[in-house]
Amino acid sequence: MAPLFFFKTMTVSSSTFKTDTELSAVNQVLGAIGQAPITELDYANPEISYIYQLLQECNRDVQSEGWSFNTETHVTTSPDVNNQFAMADNVLQVDLSGDFVNRNVNVIIKNGKLYDKVQHTDEFTRAKGLLNNDDTLDLDFVYLLDFTDLPQPFKRLVIYRAASRAAAQLVSNPQLVQMLQQNEVRAQAYCMEYECNQGDYSMMGWRDGTVWHSYSPSDALQR
Repeated sequence: MAPLFFFKTMTVSSSTFKTDTELSAVNQVLGAIGQAPITELDYANPEISYIYQLLQECNRDVQSEGWSFNTETHVTTSPDVNNQFAMADNVLQVDLSGDFVNRNVNVIIKNGKLYDKVQHTDEFTRAKGLLNNDDTLDLDFVYLLDFTDLPQPFKRLVIYRAASRAAAQLVSNPQLVQMLQQNEVRAQAYCMEYECNQGDYSMMGWRDGTVWHSYSPSDALQR
């Protein structure tokens, strides 16, 4: 008689993996400096408030460099009734599209408004030669996004940078600071890889909205 085999079905609970949130980011910084995790963001707690501010500062620092995920180019913008361009609080950088060709206008943000350094004015009119024929400007913006809206590699970079600063300022342990800085360097490398993949950069300078198919040896097989 053939032996009988009994199989027992095992149920494995599936885990849900999520990207970093502000709470998990604060807990990772706390864990890096040897502090216990928290269950909610209590801004009345001085230490929690300080760690949270570090994260916000690092978030601004990272995004201020201008990456493909927070940069919008060739945005057609119209002035207000005072012929001025008011800049929103989440605008980190602004520049005129194609200003490497047109040197008649050179804009910056000054007093919360767009300012032209050539004619030294914040009033833009066609009479001054500062607007397009349709009374608009094509601008390139770098925006400040919320931490939760960042791509995952940049969240890690912000967290590691905040952890390095927290360790340097709150913990007297040079070895810990050095280790966290090494994590920051690796995270920076991952961000550069992300940028190269997502940015679609080319030495040919193809702008958005154009199509170009270069020759490939495989094209000969299609003849």
